[in-house]
Order: sequence, then structure tokens, then C-alpha cells
Amino acid sequence: MTTSVDTAARAVPPLAGFTVGVTAARRAEELATMLERRGAVVQLGAALRIVPVADDTELAAATRALIARPPDVTVATTGIGFRGWVEAADGWGIAEDLLAALGSGKLLARGPKARGAIRASGLVDAWSPPSESSAEVLDHLLEMGVDGLRIAVQLHGEPLPDVVDALRMAGAEVVQVPVYRWLPPADLGPLDRLIDSVLCGGIDVLTFTSAPAAASLLARAEQRGARRRLLDALRGPVLALCVGPVTAAPLEAVDVPTVQPQRSRLGAMVRQLEAELPARARRLPVAGHVLELRGHAVLVDGELRAVPPAGMALLRALSRRPGRVVSRAELLRALPGGSDDEHAVETAMARLRSALGRPKLVQTVVKRGYRLALDPGAGAIGGHCVHGSPR
Repeated sequence: MTTSVDTAARAVPPLAGFTVGVTAARRAEELATMLERRGAVVQLGAALRIVPVADDTELAAATRALIARPPDVTVATTGIGFRGWVEAADGWGIAEDLLAALGSGKLLARGPKARGAIRASGLVDAWSPPSESSAEVLDHLLEMGVDGLRIAVQLHGEPLPDVVDALRMAGAEVVQVPVYRWLPPADLGPLDRLIDSVLCGGIDVLTFTSAPAAASLLARAEQRGARRRLLDALRGPVLALCVGPVTAAPLEAVDVPTVQPQRSRLGAMVRQLEAELPARARRLPVAGHVLELRGHAVLVDGELRAVPPAGMALLRALSRRPGRVVSRAELLRALPGGSDDEHAVETAMARLRSALGRPKLVQTVVKRGYRLALDPGAGAIGGHCVHGSPR
């Protein structure tokens, strides 16, 4: 039987009430649009910028060296990088020579985007790893034997010292091809604001679409003296969503748990979040209603209710001990802004009750504090609120 609560819940977009941070530089607007269509509030803070090196002497030198002495194996790590390389060569009038040189040997693609770029150039790839991992490409090369081979490695924005050093130690001659570089954003303001939002509890999910973006975010937090607090947030209330294992590597190296889709695609990443995030929301039976806590909003019987930040801070504090009295002093400490006036609790509580639309959800216990009016004999009925789960 379908109830009015079920109907209301279905009408609420899956990401409504949650705030998602986007660290991407490329395709950031596309990702933001997909998230917003599912109800999320999005905060952009590019952690890097991509700088093409079409006029770079290092790329030009590597390209001409490969034309003069074609490689036995070429490794394409990214689609955008391989295309950029061919376009740069075209600008120098040597694209056909480059393609002929690469086509004379074996081409390996790290993933489907790199494979697509190879094929779009008229060449054919020989192999690609299921994991889209540079480590698996390295294992494949070492297994086939590289002693005496000349190998071109198209870099994907940062050096690959582990891959390059391992190949050289195995006897290969390695030519590194720096097609583009990652640099810190020209304007650090949006990134700093995103970091601040994470630190103050204003972000529920932080998304990453490249490993350099994750590394750059951590580096900027380090520069600002906030690395430890950022890591605490990413290991606790803030969900780190990565497009794939390569992207997740810098985070997992510092013990940050990540969520990844099975396929390394933006659409798959958003669908993963669409399934994951609502299931993490904490639901409580309170005063005959079902209360679901999301990042900056609450569902009351499936109806989305926007709640001010101070109200959400109070609600999270109350939800950690549902049904138990929480003192005004403790609630005051939970409020943002660091006020020392307990009247601020009363003001924020009045606004919270008004936002919820059902004042009896939160009870006043005279001279003691406030409590969520948890239904007798009931407990949480699923999920754990991204912000404010019990510790």
C-alpha cells in the first residue's frame, strides 16, 4: 500500500538537502549540473588548472626525438593528453610523422578514453587494463619484458616516477612525454572557501575527478595549516567520492576512505552518490513522525524542510542522543560562531521548530535543556547522518 509519506519521499530529489563540493577544473560545470538536477547544492572550488604545453620546448623535443627514433611501445595514459599531443604536433606540422612513428610500434591505453583517442587518430591500441590503472600497465610491460625496448610514456599532468623508474631498472629506455601540466588555480579564493566549508561542516560530500586535484587540495590545506583538520573531516563526516581508483590513490595513501563507482565515469559517479547518500541519512521516529537528517535540510514524513545552519547544529547535537536531554550549555557549544550567551540557544531553537513545521518534535525540559521526542521503545530506523552520527 502506498502512503502519503512514500509519495512525498519519492517527490524529493535523491540529493536534496545535501551540499556537494566539486574540486574538478575540467568538466566542473557538467558535474555540477548533474548534481543539481538531483537536488544537491553545489559549491565549486577547483583544486588545480590544466596548462597545455603545446609551445613547450620539452614536449617538442620529446616529439621530434620519437619521430627520429620511433618507440617500440607507447603508453597513452589519458584521452585528453593523447589528443593534445597530436594537436600540438599538428601545429608544428609534424602530426603525420608522429602518428607514423607511434604506429610503427605497439600502443597501450591506460583506459577507454585513451583508447578512444588512439583510435580517433587512426591508430590501433594493442592492450588496455580492466582497472584503468598505471600499475597494471606497468605489470603488463614487465611481464612481457622490456629490456632493450624504447618506451614512450605520455604523462597525465604529473610525473610517474614509479612507472618510469621500474621500466628503466628493467632495462628499457624511457621517453617521458609531458603533454599538459597541473598547476594550482590562478585564483585560490574558491578553493580556500571550499576548504573552509569542509572544516565548518558545510559540505557533505567532496568529489574528485583526478589524482592531482586530490593532491592539490591536501597541499593547499597544508599551506594554510589546516591539513590535519581537513583529514579529520574526510575520515569522519565528509564523504570523499572519487571517479576511480587512480583518483582515489592520494587520499587512500593518507587513510582517507573513499567511495568509487564500478566504472570510472562522471555519470556513474553521480549515480553512485545518488544511491549512497540517502542511505547514509539518519532517520528517527519522533513524536509520531519520521525525521530524516540530511546535510542542510530535514525530511519530515518525506517532506523536505530547509533548516538554518544554527538549527541544523542543534538538531545534530540532539540526534546524537535521541530521546535524552541535552543541556543548554552543551547545545551552546554546538552552535556555530562561538557565542557564550545561552539566549542564542533559545533563539536558534525557536527558528528550528519553525523550520521543521512541527514544534512538538523538540521538547523543552524545564531547567534542564531540550530533547528529541523519540517515540517510546523506538530507535534509529536506518542510516547514519553524514553530519552528526553518534560517536
